[in-house]
Amino acid sequence: MSQHFHLHPDNPQPRLIREAVKLLRSGGVMVYPTDSCYALGCMIGNKEGMERIRALRGVDDKHMFTLICRDLSEIARFAIVDNKQYRMLKAATPGGYTFILEATKEVPRRLQHPKRSTIGLRVPEHAVVASLLAELDEPILSMTLQLPGDEYPLNDPEDILDRIGNRIDVVLDNGFCGIEPTTVVDLTGAAPELIRRGTGDVRQLGFD
Repeated sequence: MSQHFHLHPDNPQPRLIREAVKLLRSGGVMVYPTDSCYALGCMIGNKEGMERIRALRGVDDKHMFTLICRDLSEIARFAIVDNKQYRMLKAATPGGYTFILEATKEVPRRLQHPKRSTIGLRVPEHAVVASLLAELDEPILSMTLQLPGDEYPLNDPEDILDRIGNRIDVVLDNGFCGIEPTTVVDLTGAAPELIRRGTGDVRQLGFD
């Protein structure tokens, strides 16, 4: 059974954050809150963790992970960003957006889109995520916690524990979370393309 950490929504307890990061560094998979939904996460180099997350989600290796980053400077390590893209990212981060960008050489091939060499990145606006990233000192490899056959992501920590508590290592409990995923924008073309409307306000990015 997984561990269950109750975290303060605005001031997450440093001791529990350190314990969660210790579990990640030892190969663990966590459930954690974001500014959109609860998500599944592991470290970038954790290949077994990736497969565990895919198995939980019921998806294959064509379903892409997202890199959860601290800030724009960290995004620039993992994605090629020009001036126009940077301005859009600056206007929308932190927030409920996922951006698809061309991956840099620092991104392992297994994390990139197999045909396009792209990666999804985002900077959530959430105190727990910010604390995790500061302690971990690298992005989190992430996927929304929506189980096979479910219409919406799981948003109740007790329900999460009941359903998958024996298949993950820790649940970071922040109470009920949202069920609407992020707004997804593809920035790899000549013009930004809105892939999915979600929590992020599309008007802020110039879409109707």
